[in-house]
Amino acid sequence: MKRAQQPGANTRRAVPGGERIFQRIYTRLGCEGRPPHFVVEYHPYADLTHTIRLREDTAHVRLSDVLGNAPRIVVEATAAILLGRLYRRRPPAELIETYRQFSYARSTRRRLLLMRQRRARRMEHRPAGAHHDLEPLFERLNHHYFQSSLARPRLGWSTRVWRTQLGCFDPALNQIVLNRQLDHEKVPEYVVAYVLFHEMLHVKHPIQFARCRRESHSAKFRNDEKGFTDYARAMRFLARFPSRHPR
Repeated sequence: MKRAQQPGANTRRAVPGGERIFQRIYTRLGCEGRPPHFVVEYHPYADLTHTIRLREDTAHVRLSDVLGNAPRIVVEATAAILLGRLYRRRPPAELIETYRQFSYARSTRRRLLLMRQRRARRMEHRPAGAHHDLEPLFERLNHHYFQSSLARPRLGWSTRVWRTQLGCFDPALNQIVLNRQLDHEKVPEYVVAYVLFHEMLHVKHPIQFARCRRESHSAKFRNDEKGFTDYARAMRFLARFPSRHPR
């Protein structure tokens, strides 16, 4: 559950019975001491994001408004996960499974896709970096590995240096963004090409949700990935790179 707040014009609203739910889950988890006062609101995030912040004796909770029509047990499961992280308690397995089933349900994923399309921030199409240009690189990779079958999404570099990932493909916004840390004279083009190729494979092999599981890198995905000409050489270079993981 991420802590980043996304822009949205909708007004926050109180979660009906939210304080009682969090107080009950606080007791169920065996948290010590007097429970804080819980202020629980729905918030117009651009994803299935939930946050909790403790300030003195008040816990400010923001739940994604995608939970607005969810069964009460899903809100209880969300409370257990948030409180478990805040107070270092293990949530009951059945509540974790309840949240997983809800978040991976086809109806939830469809609603989240539409939500991101309306609320998430689209980057500008600026593929040319200081040292590497993603647009001609995309065209070469598309021709060589995909028989020019992929429609070109928005391409660009992150505005900040990412600490934990090299690139990402957002299907809702139809954009591929690479970590600006790769746009450096000491990063070989074959390394940038591999990371871009990895994200292009996500266009070819969309994320699947089945049996309450998320599959980002299927066997077919991994097989295609290893077909990249400089795969082994790129892996050796990235093993020494600060941000190692394309997504």
